[in-house]
Amino acid sequence: MNNHSAGVMLSPFPLPLWIRVMTVCMLSFLLKDRRELLAQPAHSDSASAVASLELALSMKPVRWASLSEMDFADVALSQLDAQRARKLLMAAFGETLRAERAQEMKLQVLQHEGFKMPFYMKIFGKGAKEGRRLFISMHGGGGAPASVNNRQWDNQKTLYAPEEGIYVAPRAPTDTWNLWHQAHIDTLFKRLIQNMVHFHDVNPDRVYLMGYSAGGDGVYQLAPRIADYFAAASMMAGHPNESSPLGLRNLPFALFMGGKDAAYHRNQVAADWKQRLMALQTKDSEGYPHWVKVFPEHGHWMQHEDAVGIPWMSKYGRKKFPNRIVWKQDDVLHERFYWLHMPASACKPRAEVIVSRNGQVFTIEKAEVKQLTIRLSDAMADLDQPIIVRLQQGDVLFQGRSVRRIKTLVRTLLERGDPSYLFESSISMQL
Repeated sequence: MNNHSAGVMLSPFPLPLWIRVMTVCMLSFLLKDRRELLAQPAHSDSASAVASLELALSMKPVRWASLSEMDFADVALSQLDAQRARKLLMAAFGETLRAERAQEMKLQVLQHEGFKMPFYMKIFGKGAKEGRRLFISMHGGGGAPASVNNRQWDNQKTLYAPEEGIYVAPRAPTDTWNLWHQAHIDTLFKRLIQNMVHFHDVNPDRVYLMGYSAGGDGVYQLAPRIADYFAAASMMAGHPNESSPLGLRNLPFALFMGGKDAAYHRNQVAADWKQRLMALQTKDSEGYPHWVKVFPEHGHWMQHEDAVGIPWMSKYGRKKFPNRIVWKQDDVLHERFYWLHMPASACKPRAEVIVSRNGQVFTIEKAEVKQLTIRLSDAMADLDQPIIVRLQQGDVLFQGRSVRRIKTLVRTLLERGDPSYLFESSISMQL
């Protein structure tokens, strides 16, 4: 066989060493670039999916309920295209909400499943560049005639005056003892926050919860169970009943109480919560920021001294992507808490879930549920690199890339109506 028998011309002269080295380096670079390219979404498909989304959003009214089921919603997105999709969804959602809810904002009455919640609002100061603060202030009263609770509402309207922001005093939909922590309150407050964001330029990361007496009962209950909606909370002269402080891990929480406020042992319970919060913070030094202030000379009425809670809260912004979540379900169940989600079928009263994250690694420290989903954003991790989810004892439940998709953006938008708090991808697990 001669040198031409295989159809290949072999050079009789060896190539210089420097050419051979450069050739090997070039081939290695090209192969590496090809492997990385194959691991990424096809850019043409990704861009086409966003173009299809833009077209779907242009068709009015937007079919929000079926948007996540469309074929383009399942296409893998690049980081840039995910950002474009997010902006399109945020703009379209705001447009839809303002059109549908203009009348209820004009009347200042929100409704949900037959419950009506009127609200008073007053704007203080000039709007900040980053958006206004929102203070939701719950009145006292409780299991009393409507006339009594109406007077308490009137009192709450002028009880506090922040330097800047929108002060909202809602009127509880019922006249029951638990008027501020029944299930419909969660839904109505979420709707109130959404409306204030889109109609009055409220910054969703600057929303604060507060309440006096029975309103304080509401703070004790609502703050831990929907902590991811607020930047901080202040409880004035209330009672927690059966609520737990565990969910306050990432929510600054202030507690104000008169030292002589002995009805229902409020003062003793406040002292107990102080000890519980201190113990939790000792075990978890980055969590449970709190301030407990007891005024020894006061009874149930604290002579406005509790108003120091407003500037204290105002220092804080919402922590949307905490490095550790302690989720303690209440008797009012929720499917999402910060970047964690579980289906309704997995929700159980008083169940506890603890998950922490460190870079690309997520550790499930405790899970008293059978199903759990971790929601992911480019603000939390590098979604172009592998994510690891493991149990505390080391067992790996997931290892690989979590793909950005329009359907995840849409679902997380519709879950809570907070355009600033969307997630691009998710990892679901059976536990």
